[in-house]
Amino acid sequence: MNDKIVVLNDQNWDLEVLQSKDPVLVDFWAEWCAPCRMIAPLVEALAEEYAGRVKVGKLDVDGSPEVAGRYDIRSIPTLLVFKGGQVVEQRVGAVPKAELARLVDRHVAAGVSAQG
Repeated sequence: MNDKIVVLNDQNWDLEVLQSKDPVLVDFWAEWCAPCRMIAPLVEALAEEYAGRVKVGKLDVDGSPEVAGRYDIRSIPTLLVFKGGQVVEQRVGAVPKAELARLVDRHVAAGVSAQG
């Protein structure tokens, strides 16, 4: 995992996600999940591309069952976009990078006044 991805857990969830001033893309995953491993490089690439504009985090559902339960995560990978502490987008399953980028772009564009 690269240094642009925040490792999320039950202990740091509120601070890192709910109180974040930036939009947050969260990948709910598990080590044993093959589709999770398939999209991991895509999530890492997005973390690099959106560094400074979007926080990207990964939460291991086995290690943090409290948060996974709070958001009723039943299938993984599940990707949630948070803005202002609220879920604003959700995708379940291994989706292409272009779809993940569109998912994030909608919320970055809404919160940034000038785009290059």
